[in-house]
Amino acid sequence: MKKLNLKMAATVMICGTFLFSSCIGSFGLHSKLVNWNQSIGTKFVNELVYLAFNIIPVYGVCYLADALVINSIEFWSGSNPMASVGDVKKVKGENGNYLVETLENGYSITKEGETASMELIYNKELNTWNVVADGVSTELLQMNNDGTAQMTLPNGEEMTVTLDAQGVAAARQATMVNCYYALN
Repeated sequence: MKKLNLKMAATVMICGTFLFSSCIGSFGLHSKLVNWNQSIGTKFVNELVYLAFNIIPVYGVCYLADALVINSIEFWSGSNPMASVGDVKKVKGENGNYLVETLENGYSITKEGETASMELIYNKELNTWNVVADGVSTELLQMNNDGTAQMTLPNGEEMTVTLDAQGVAAARQATMVNCYYALN
C-alpha cells in the first residue's frame, strides 16, 4: 500500500510539473481549428460544426494536445511548432490592408496591391530584430539578458527599455515623438 501511495504521489508531482510550469504558450493548434471553423461558411454552419466538434471531442483533444505537448515544446524550445513558414495573414491597417507572411526567421510585410515589401528578421546569434527594406538591413531592437532591450529610434538615437508594459509605453511614446519631429 505504501508503494502504491509513493507511486501515486510521484505521478501527481510529475503531472503537476508539466501542468503548472507556466508555459501558457499560444495554443496554435486550437487557434487554427477555431479559425478554420469560423471560415467554413455562414454563422449557422459554423455553429453546427462547433457543436459537432464538441460532441465528438475534437476541440477538447486539440486543447489538451496544445496544453500538454505543443505549448510545452514552445516554452522549452522558444519556437512555436505550429507556426507555419509561408503562412500569410491579412492585417487591416490605417492605410489599407497588409499581407504578413511568416518566414523561418521573421516576417515579410507587403501592402496589398503593391510589390515592394519589408522584412522583420530575427538574428538568433546576436539576439536582434532587424528591418530589411530595399536590400538595406537596419537593427531595430537588441534583447539584453537583464530583461531590457536596446532599441534604435527613428532619429538614430538609442534607448533602453524594460520588457514590460511600462517599457513598451515608453518606447511607443519615444517613437511617436521622434516620428512627429522627423515629419515636421
